[in-house]
Amino acid sequence: MSAPVTVAITRHLPGGHEEEMTAWLNAGIALAERFPGFLGAGWVRPEVDSPEWHMLYRFADRSALDAWEHSSQRQWWRSSAAGLGVVEARVERRTGIEGWFDAPSSTLLDDDAAAATSSAAPPRYKQAVTIWSAFFPLSLAAALVLGAVAPGLPVVWRTLLTTLVMTPLMVYVVLPRLTAALGWWYAGDPPPWRRGRSA
Repeated sequence: MSAPVTVAITRHLPGGHEEEMTAWLNAGIALAERFPGFLGAGWVRPEVDSPEWHMLYRFADRSALDAWEHSSQRQWWRSSAAGLGVVEARVERRTGIEGWFDAPSSTLLDDDAAAATSSAAPPRYKQAVTIWSAFFPLSLAAALVLGAVAPGLPVVWRTLLTTLVMTPLMVYVVLPRLTAALGWWYAGDPPPWRRGRSA
């Protein structure tokens, strides 16, 4: 089964077209959400006067993403921004478990070119520790609950119920929050409670 795919796009827009850009991005989201497998989308600017516009959209799998990206609706939508002077500076596609650990890319734009730099994912042992830290308490809680509620449940059904509950919790709730909280550890920085003590 194919994994969900998240696409992050950074676009550069000359000043003076903010209202048109906002309407254009929202129109693109409105078109994309009509396609099967669409899971969500949004956009943000780093600052009020920033020329950078970051857009993110997610589809259930690669084929659903391809259907949107090769559709006539998307081609029309992209061509409708020709008069705005929009420049697509960076496109990233992320799938699989390492997407949880990837640091966001920073994009530097100037008049001549756009250059993107991405931080590497943390070492495998840190990824493994993070996953175990999420998996162990969830497994323990599931075992305790099922042991109390259905003590005679066969092991196959117990495992099925446990994985059905734990997988979405791990993917959508626990791991995103845990990796965000441990960002300092992945980057090799001191923990938040020690920062500023030496100042």
